[in-house]
Formats: sequence, C-alpha cells, structure tokens
Amino acid sequence: MSGNLLVVSAASGAGKTSLVNALVAADDQVALSVSHTTRAPRPGEVDGQHYHFVDSDQFAQMVKTQAFLEHATVFGRSYGTSESSVQAQRAKGMDVLLEIDWQGARQVRERVADAISIFIVPPSIEALRSRLTGRGQDSEEIISSRMAKARDEMRHYDEFDYLIVNDDFDEALVELRQLVSSLRLRMACQATRYRSLLDDLT
Repeated sequence: MSGNLLVVSAASGAGKTSLVNALVAADDQVALSVSHTTRAPRPGEVDGQHYHFVDSDQFAQMVKTQAFLEHATVFGRSYGTSESSVQAQRAKGMDVLLEIDWQGARQVRERVADAISIFIVPPSIEALRSRLTGRGQDSEEIISSRMAKARDEMRHYDEFDYLIVNDDFDEALVELRQLVSSLRLRMACQATRYRSLLDDLT
C-alpha cells in the first residue's frame, strides 16, 4: 500500500511549521520528509534528523541525476527533497509530508501526479503583521519586507488543492488532521488496503 504525498506551503507567519509539527506528533502514520542541504549544521541539529547535510559537490551531483523532487538555493545555500527517500517511505504505507514553499510545491506537482497540496493562510493581514511583529527580534524595515514577500507568496494560493485558514490553532489542526484522514479513505487507498476483503465480498 502506498501512502499519500502531502505538500504543505504557507507564507512566513501563517503558522505552517507549528501545524506540521503538531500533525506529525499526533499521527504516527505521517512522516516529515528530511531535506538535503549544503548549509552547515546549527547547534543541536542532527544529521539525518533535521537535515541531511551534504557538500556542494554532492548536492550538484544529485541535481544532475535528477535525484530531487524539488530543490532551491536560498541565500547561497541549497535545499532539496530526495525522491528515493520519499518513495521509500510511501512504499511502507506512510503519508509523507513536505514543508516547502510554493515554488517547491510547483516542482513536486510536476514530478508527482498524485501529490496533494495544502496552503495555509493567516486569518487577516493584520494578524500576519502581529505574528511577525510579535517575534520581537526584527526592525520595522525587515518586518515590512517580510510582509511584502508574504503577500507575494499568498498570491499563489489558488495553485493548491486545499486551503486552511489558521485563525484558531487547535481548529486549524483539527481541519488538517481531518483532511489527512479523509485522503486515506479514497478509493485508490482503500481498494489496496482491503483487497482481500473486497475480493471476498465480491
């Protein structure tokens, strides 16, 4: 039985990472994909758990052999999702979740026809600004820049299959969990899971 491939995207401040982490913690059938990156590990990060840390030559070779479902370079550091790793987890029946931006999501949809994409938005532009300001670490100039980038990212919401508004965190998590559960009830999934039963019944 093959698990689902779930792509979750959002603008910064929408609460995507918190929702993704809560979903993975609550559902043992969901695995978060671990990306490859050329950046150095930060304190406390473990190779293979937070990222697969590789050098630039290794990463370039993986790009050359089309080993990534998606990849991008951000601030001089490269990131990518290994296709073989994702497919291995799906083959075990796990639902694999990719937490990536809209550009990466577009790449995945081009490579994987049955990928399910989910976009998360804040309840209002004021709430987004409040969340970004609430971090208390950035100047107004940086916050304004992030707000502009967030608006640009949110313009791509209609490229996705599902939309969740993260107003109340607990409610948004329930919606996300319900969505994942409902995907497992699709005919393609159930017919494989219960093949023996269905053969016997029919």
